[in-house]
Amino acid sequence: MKLQVQTLDGAKSTSDVELNEDVFGLDPRADILHRVVVWQLEKRRGTARGTRERADVARTGKKFGNQKGGGTARHGNRRAPTFIGGGKAHGARVRDFNPSLNKKIRAMGLKMALSSKIKDGTLIVMDNLAVENGKTKNLFANLASLGFGKTTLVIDGDVVDTSFALACGNIHTINVLPAVGANVYDILKAETLVLTRAAVEKLEARFNG
Repeated sequence: MKLQVQTLDGAKSTSDVELNEDVFGLDPRADILHRVVVWQLEKRRGTARGTRERADVARTGKKFGNQKGGGTARHGNRRAPTFIGGGKAHGARVRDFNPSLNKKIRAMGLKMALSSKIKDGTLIVMDNLAVENGKTKNLFANLASLGFGKTTLVIDGDVVDTSFALACGNIHTINVLPAVGANVYDILKAETLVLTRAAVEKLEARFNG
């Protein structure tokens, strides 16, 4: 599968990039994508710190005071939630929000997410991301001709080009990730996916290596 490479100034490059069919040519399955997105979002959730309830507090269980005649309530021990230092009533409990998902399913989900952008025609391959002087105005002037959507995810190679990261730092519609951070949720959420040549090589090596 060949795709024409685009330059940052919006002009079409004369060269093409060969995309691996096993990574970019799959038929997306909604059930696989759904499973991976649910797993990814569940992994993000933080668990509450468990509080100590009445049974977890180490305090005396000896009855203090008389049952009658003291003018106070008839308490049995100091572990009750009504006392300072006692156990908390209906406290937060540790919950597990980290479901497991087979690595093969996760890899398949990422491949299908990439393939879905090819199928929708919203995948752009860039030659490089170098922006002159790292200025936002230099990048902003070319956004209209680049074909970026309302939201764009840009994935580079090992590290994101510093000048591009600086230039799009004030553009909230552009999200930038290195190739190692490519994930199903961010790819599907973005209207347009932009890959550099280096990103294509890294993603294909990630699945073939």
